[in-house]
Amino acid sequence: MSGNFSRRTLLRRVSAGFGATALAGLMHQSAVAGAPGLPSGAALSATHHPAKAKRVIFCFMSGGVSHVDSFDPKPKLAQLHGQPMPVQVERTQFNNDGNVMGSPFKFRPYGESGIPVSDMFPQIGQVVDELAVVRSMTTKVNEHAQGNFALHTGFPFMGYPSAGAWCAYGLGNETADLPGYVVLQSGGATAPHGGVSLFSNGFLPAQHQGSILQADQSPAIRNITPATLPDIQRQRMAFAGAFDHDFLASTSDDIQVEAAIKNYETAFRMQAAVPALCDISGETDETQRLYGLDSPAPQTAAYARQCLLARRLVERGVRFIELSCLPQTPGGGQSANPWDQHGGLEAGHRNMAAQVDQPIAGLLTDLKRRGLLDDTLVVWAGEFGRTPFSQGSNGRDHNPFGFSVWLAGGGIKGGTIYGATDELGYYAVEDVCNIYDLWATVLHLLGVNHERLTYRYGGRDFRLTDVHGNVLHPILA
Repeated sequence: MSGNFSRRTLLRRVSAGFGATALAGLMHQSAVAGAPGLPSGAALSATHHPAKAKRVIFCFMSGGVSHVDSFDPKPKLAQLHGQPMPVQVERTQFNNDGNVMGSPFKFRPYGESGIPVSDMFPQIGQVVDELAVVRSMTTKVNEHAQGNFALHTGFPFMGYPSAGAWCAYGLGNETADLPGYVVLQSGGATAPHGGVSLFSNGFLPAQHQGSILQADQSPAIRNITPATLPDIQRQRMAFAGAFDHDFLASTSDDIQVEAAIKNYETAFRMQAAVPALCDISGETDETQRLYGLDSPAPQTAAYARQCLLARRLVERGVRFIELSCLPQTPGGGQSANPWDQHGGLEAGHRNMAAQVDQPIAGLLTDLKRRGLLDDTLVVWAGEFGRTPFSQGSNGRDHNPFGFSVWLAGGGIKGGTIYGATDELGYYAVEDVCNIYDLWATVLHLLGVNHERLTYRYGGRDFRLTDVHGNVLHPILA
């Protein structure tokens, strides 16, 4: 023995070190000289090309918003209302299919672009010139949990990293005081079907998993308040940290052990950062009204708080922020999929739109006036759309064959419509795209070639877009 090492241990550690160095070289070899300044800990040493956006806000509309009632008007449905579908109907989730159902909502053009938006979203209509509306989105799955996993991870089942985890892994985080991927909840919101695995780091290092913050609770994270005085806690953390890093060295810098240590260290710093983040007393009354925090509707006010905290997280350098829809009413059902109206679509969609319309419009307005929208990408999407025919008398079933999403902000050409569905809104027929194309475009705007951000697991190089994906160049500024 020499010191604390045997010759065998020394050789094992040194050889593992060379292997780790070689592995790091292989993992980074796709990174080329580009825009400098990626934070320490990013998997990429530089972006693959200059980035237009630095961070992402993902407004996930869980349950499946009806595109033909929101951003894709179809006059033909009104003409054929109550008649049998003139084309073959594919199998649906419940196969309780009715006749053609005209939209109960009215559409009108907004902004200089004249993009039509339904009267569900009068406030978002006011900022439509910031949006690129994609009307030809498709997905391969037709069930909520599978659809949620597919949209979040590129795979229709659990075990794979979420888009937020991929972004944090590849680009690192601009702050050491908060996680790189934050999921906001409020007003009784819960994880969509699929559970918290939707926010998973999968096989990526553990520090990239989504961290859930309860935006309207104090504390926002359980046990965030230290049980001891700050000086004592710092001493204890330093003592524990010394053991942690010794153990890390003994494992030849195992990446998962290192990730666990980073999680502990981030949690320590979050004790000060999270309460400061959630304290909105310094926000002006005008700003709070802009988002709708003064709304008499509790669900609107609760979602508004998520949107305001999303802006505050952007200001603090968090890479990826996901917002969560609430049940239609406090304590109401369908908390996991509140946009899912197989019956009573008009009332259900109006309730949900009233929840998110003003807060999201306020978020876009506030980001723009603060100069943050230029490099913040906002994505609005559900897991699929809804059928042009009724389910029962007044609902719609799931439709994966064509639906709408929109993007705004960093690098997006606002006032743009991309793609089209047929005259019934059933199938995407023009510039057909899919969820892989969506994330390829998001990564492109972040300065990342989606084919070159990979992670080797189980003998295969995985990526967010699996083996698919094309950047939607026409919607880029």
